[in-house]
Amino acid sequence: MYPKELNYTMPAEWEKHERTFISWPVQASMVFPDNYKSVSEGYAEIIKAIAEFEPVTVIVNPEELEAVEVFNFGANVTLLPVRHNDAWLRDNGPTFVAAGDGKLAGVNWKFNAWGGKYMPWDLDDEVAPQILESLQVERFDAPLVMEGGSIHTDGEGTLITTEECLLNTNRNPELSRSEIEEYVRQYTGTESIIWLKRGLSGDETDGHVDNIACFAAPGKVIIQVCDDKEDENYEITRENLRILENAVDAKGRKLEIIRIQQPPRVDYEDSRLTLSYLNFYFVNGGIILPVFGGTAAETDKLAEQQLAALFPDRRIRTVNGMAVIGEGGNVHCTTQQMPARK
Repeated sequence: MYPKELNYTMPAEWEKHERTFISWPVQASMVFPDNYKSVSEGYAEIIKAIAEFEPVTVIVNPEELEAVEVFNFGANVTLLPVRHNDAWLRDNGPTFVAAGDGKLAGVNWKFNAWGGKYMPWDLDDEVAPQILESLQVERFDAPLVMEGGSIHTDGEGTLITTEECLLNTNRNPELSRSEIEEYVRQYTGTESIIWLKRGLSGDETDGHVDNIACFAAPGKVIIQVCDDKEDENYEITRENLRILENAVDAKGRKLEIIRIQQPPRVDYEDSRLTLSYLNFYFVNGGIILPVFGGTAAETDKLAEQQLAALFPDRRIRTVNGMAVIGEGGNVHCTTQQMPARK
């Protein structure tokens, strides 16, 4: 049976967590392996920031346990030996779903390294089952290639994604749009899907939604926007805004839309970095927000102020967003929340 048939649904990310899972970076798989030390320090900063709010489990390749222990994360951080090829647990880890009776389960999506972009990925495809086995929670194996960064939910039946990613022929070429939509509904327990068109320029994940839009609450969506008509993101964000302005959620509500200004463009090694404030991560009582410094100092401050106003009951904890972005993602991409069991 599908999770939905058993009354499982994917909770909103802002609901209480039991813990956060995150993977330690693997030098052999990095785009820029010479940056391994600085990227590891960036991951350590993220882990320590999250641990200020809730327990963290770090997935580590067994042979690297001693090297990672040197970071002295403290009592709120546990290391779990699991072999993996790459470090983006949002995408190769399980998507947790919860039932009304307090039961928790995990969806094990198929993983092919963002459309076969990075080899090998065989170990990554086995990460989710091992995490779920360590937790001794029920597992649902989905016949669908999908990454957690490609979906956001409001916890009340509405999911948001992009056509660029979920309908990309490098993921599930044998499935139609309606078949993909039905699988997503059945495994996340949602009713309605809002399809944005494209993700941000330079995003090698083929447009993950967690860089461009997310729910702040049921009926409320945050979107990162661009006002520079010469920037590719101008038309991308305008198109997505038009979709959101005309959308209704599973409860029939029109959406309240909050705009956050994108940081200035930054290139590295002749490629655009996908800088996004929406790659923030909800933690218990707080938000972990990547900021970028330099030319982004002004937009950094604006993003922090907007989120503080939107979430007055949460502490905004900033981290250096430049530390890991060269590898293709940021805070939200590195993490996977485990909902608290009721």
